[in-house]
Amino acid sequence: MRYTPLSSDLFKKNRDDFSKNLKTKSIAVFNSNDIYPISADSTLPFQQHRDIYYLSGIDQEESILLLFPEAREASDREILFVKRTDEHIAIWEGEKLTKEKASEFSGIDHIEWLEQFETVFFRLMKEAEIIYFNTNIHGRSTSEVQTREDRFIEWCKAKFPAHQVASSAPILHRLRAIKSQEEIDTIKKACDITEIGFREALKIIQPDIWEYEIEATFAYHFLKNKGDGFAYTPIIASGNNANVLHYIQNKKQCKAGEVILMDVASAYANYASDLTRVVPVSGVFSKRQKEVYNALLRVKNYATSILTPGLEWKAYNKEIGSFITKELLELNLLDKADIQNETKERPAYRNYFMHGTSHFLGLDTHDYGFQEDPMQANMVLTVEPGIYIPKEQMGFRLEDNVVIQKKGAPINLMESIPIEIEEIEMLMNK
Repeated sequence: MRYTPLSSDLFKKNRDDFSKNLKTKSIAVFNSNDIYPISADSTLPFQQHRDIYYLSGIDQEESILLLFPEAREASDREILFVKRTDEHIAIWEGEKLTKEKASEFSGIDHIEWLEQFETVFFRLMKEAEIIYFNTNIHGRSTSEVQTREDRFIEWCKAKFPAHQVASSAPILHRLRAIKSQEEIDTIKKACDITEIGFREALKIIQPDIWEYEIEATFAYHFLKNKGDGFAYTPIIASGNNANVLHYIQNKKQCKAGEVILMDVASAYANYASDLTRVVPVSGVFSKRQKEVYNALLRVKNYATSILTPGLEWKAYNKEIGSFITKELLELNLLDKADIQNETKERPAYRNYFMHGTSHFLGLDTHDYGFQEDPMQANMVLTVEPGIYIPKEQMGFRLEDNVVIQKKGAPINLMESIPIEIEEIEMLMNK
């Protein structure tokens, strides 16, 4: 790992909070991700399953966490299984976790080699009545790949058909949505690395640069500063490409007079940041570009200002819809007839702003959390309104990461990243 390990106290608290929500006589099991194949002997870089990381701090493949708060033996209440390491593995694959290191990172005393899992699991299932599976209920999940977790669930149901089953996901969605101070500090570290990349990108942007050259600049500075790399697939979208919400090809040459929408951010210690900025290819915004940009900046600032505990997501989105409608009228993108003809299902502003204003941020870029629940203090959210104008060959989105406070305005973790037109133009024309 490139990052400095987080404290084992964080993961211990996460396990304690999770275990308090289990039904009596329950075992919960969490599996690491697979290393996914490409073809031949090629694989994708390993990415740890965020849930086992959240509960253990273990960032290694072929790991299993077992939690059984009511086990008869105290040593069986938390057990971590890791891949056995030896000199041969160290030569071919590099250093793996020893039992001592696994215990140090996780704060778990009982560490076993992975091959002991079935033996230990069968012994403990004699005491348990319920097994909690770590199913994925994220609203954006569309995976068709069978995961290591999926295979475990199939195996477990076949071996223990009489046990009751439950899902860990609802518990984790509520726990992970509220961040500890150490988590917030880690996200801030990711934001700081993102800022370095953004400032460096401003130095190289000029007419005829290619989108992928800008992407490469971010990648270099993210890795150079101990980031994990991109928190998500970067979007470097110049001209009309900015009107494709998930444009990731990054292959166009940037032309004078265009603006570039850059939705690109670093992760650190598996925690994501999520930044979007719009800058002029030529170093100076046109009058029309400034009008749209400043209108959107007002929307973003207003959206940030109303984020308080107790706010309902539906009310929040409705309020931002009303605010951006006024700005679109001022920009002559909407007129009174558009407002008169809009419907509840399809408000007029959706022609220019078709996505949500905010989402949860944390171990996942679109992190866990229920938008059916009111907002709470210590939630970390993005604020990212957009105005997309295909007929004018330009699209705008501005995005920061904020922490809701018990009282007062949210803390903007990206406050030091340039966003005002004057500062962006000044930096680009140094």
